[in-house]
Amino acid sequence: MIPSIGPETLLMFAVGGVLIYFAVAKEYEPTLLLPIGFGVLLGNLPNSPMNQPEGLLHILIEFGIDTELFPLFIFIGIGAMMDFRPLLSQPVFAILGAAGQLGIFATLILATMIGFPLNEAASIAVIGAIDGPTSIYVSSLLAPELLPAIAVTAYSYMSLVPIIQPPLMRLFTTRAERRIRMEYAPRPVPRGAVIAFPIVVTVVVGLLVPASAPLIATLMFGSLLKESGVVPQLAKTASNELANLSTIFLGLTVGSLMQADTFLQTQTLFILGLGLFAFVLDTVAGLLFGKVLAIVTRGKVNPLVGAAGISAFPMSGRLVQKVAQEEDFTNHVLMHAMGANTAGQLGSVIAGGVLLTLVTMFG
Repeated sequence: MIPSIGPETLLMFAVGGVLIYFAVAKEYEPTLLLPIGFGVLLGNLPNSPMNQPEGLLHILIEFGIDTELFPLFIFIGIGAMMDFRPLLSQPVFAILGAAGQLGIFATLILATMIGFPLNEAASIAVIGAIDGPTSIYVSSLLAPELLPAIAVTAYSYMSLVPIIQPPLMRLFTTRAERRIRMEYAPRPVPRGAVIAFPIVVTVVVGLLVPASAPLIATLMFGSLLKESGVVPQLAKTASNELANLSTIFLGLTVGSLMQADTFLQTQTLFILGLGLFAFVLDTVAGLLFGKVLAIVTRGKVNPLVGAAGISAFPMSGRLVQKVAQEEDFTNHVLMHAMGANTAGQLGSVIAGGVLLTLVTMFG
């Protein structure tokens, strides 16, 4: 006998279908939205054994979400794919990585003013990092009841980076600023410095912001696997098999948690709005700090680079290059943007740890 399906379930099927459509037809972050969309369908199947205590999805949730393992596994893979040389050769761009997190803390204040408790406000604010694993890690610890809405919002805005950021870049910079050429003559980075960097960052950040230690340690461990040069097979596994498998399982489980009774609520709309506010403010803050650097350096820094200070690596860095070349096809700012982008990835991880610490202290 076919079970009856209510309008709420049909609506969630439609949500899953929309996510799958965006992944397949529009190619918006398909590696993320495709498994999430399919997971929504699975999670809303009535009486499905997969959603029972001994079912596949329930086991995956217990193994990878409740323990925070899936986000941490993904961070190992991200670290193995990142190159910190552009940042190490131009440390000034660490400022832009920090500026790209200001929207998170402004949103934290706004969310608490609206009426969200501190733990929920912090979980919502971290969406502004545009870093799905960090958002999932923080919200699973602070507000697991909001995890489905926060995860889908974070990954949705990650997929919309190419749509949201370019208009902001054009709005907050002048044509003359976008045409600024940045000479790329990076200082050579010794191999020893590249290897020491993940070790030093792990120790320093782990001591200063202990709550961010799992995130920063996994990210830096992936980087160490790559930069050591002695375990190429492990670096390849981390950046491919481990990252891909974790993304599949994370997407399916997060999607399955998007069930009608918990997702179709007014607070989901607030989460979407506040997440967008944080994202926009992070981008604008990066651009404004980029303009300050342009003034301080007397026109040697293209303010567009500041937009890459968020954590959407490497998408945001590539967008900066694209917008710059719209004004001057021979202008190459990609490596500078990647320096800011890697700084933004580090900044988002540290910001997540700071939020966890704030809630622990004052929540």
